[in-house]
This record gives sequence, structure tokens and C-alpha cells, in this order.
Amino acid sequence: MNTKQFQNAPVLSVAEMRQADADTIANGTPSVELMRRAAQGIFDAYDGWKGAKTLVICGSGNNGGDGYALAQILAGAGCDAEILRVSEKFSDDGRYYYEKCLALGIPAFAYDASFDVSGYGILVDCMLGTGFTGVPREPVAEVIRRVNGAKEKGAFVVSADINSGMNGDTGEAELAVKSDLTVSIGYLKHGLLQGRAQELIGRLVNVEIGIELKGLEV
Repeated sequence: MNTKQFQNAPVLSVAEMRQADADTIANGTPSVELMRRAAQGIFDAYDGWKGAKTLVICGSGNNGGDGYALAQILAGAGCDAEILRVSEKFSDDGRYYYEKCLALGIPAFAYDASFDVSGYGILVDCMLGTGFTGVPREPVAEVIRRVNGAKEKGAFVVSADINSGMNGDTGEAELAVKSDLTVSIGYLKHGLLQGRAQELIGRLVNVEIGIELKGLEV
């Protein structure tokens, strides 16, 4: 991973990013619109979607919501996309986009131990966000291991905002997704540039979605 391109870029803590999100929403940008922009940014950051079968793996929070919004965008672009849910829970915005995916007929599966991720050319990691700390619990831990195994066999792995299992402030991880591409949303977080980031992230890009930095010194 080449980090020289980010030498002069703002880098935020997880708490600062949450504050910036909240301020932007309070100032009139709906959270559901920010989620759509995040998903569009992920889509635009990679040019290999078409011609490959994509599995978008979604967790319970807004990171999963980015995944549902991405699946909708992929379907609208004529790409072959399916959804794997690793949690029964949704954020409010995540449920909004999940229901749109179902209305479009995008196949969606709940994870069980027999689910095979090896038949997909692209795996999109939208399980755990930047606020995660500690060690991933099952079934997410098993899915992370399977994603990493599929990557070793040639699947292309995209992580949304941060690799699931990484600490957004420190970059440390006991078990985390290894990505070919990680698409940071809004602003870079410290954990994307330190700790195990060099080992876990193949290429890092940041996409701007209109997050305001008023009142933050970064």
C-alpha cells in the first residue's frame, strides 16, 4: 500500500469522524443520502465490477448499509450482485436500502455454516466499521477467514471504509479481512495508515461524500 499520496490529507480519529458525520446531518444532509454517496464512491473506485459475480457481505450497522446501497447500485449498472447477511439486525438506513434491494430482486442470503463464498469473483466486505474494537465474534470471524481464503484463491476483495476486524484508531487487528482495495469514506482514519494496515490493505483510496469538518482541527 502506497501512503505517500495521503501525506497532506486530513486524518481523523473515529470519534472525530462520527462528530463530522453528525454535524453534516444536523446541517441538512440526510444520513440516507450520505450512505448513497458512500456506496457510489465504492462503486466508482473500482472498474472491474462488470463480468464478475459479486457477493456483498453486510453486517448490522451502517457499514452493512453501505453494502446494501452498493448492491442496489451494482444491480442498476447491470452487474451480477448478491447479498450475504451476517446479522439479523439493521441500522435504519441499512434497512431502507436492504428493502430496495429486495424490491429489485437482488438475491439475499442469511449466513449459515454451509454458505460457500468461493464461487464469487468479487467479495465486498461491509461487516464491521471503523468503530470496531477487540476480536470479531462468530459468525463474522468465520466469514473473515473464508473471505481471506477466497482471496488466496484469486477472488478480488473490496473493504468498505475499513477492513473488518481492524481498529479504526490504531490499525491493530487480531483477525481481519485482507483486502485488495479498501475504500475509505469521507476522510481517512488513523487506523488505515498504521498498525497492520500495510499488511492488510492492498490499495487504499478515499472518497469524498460531502462530510463537513467545521469545528474540527485535523
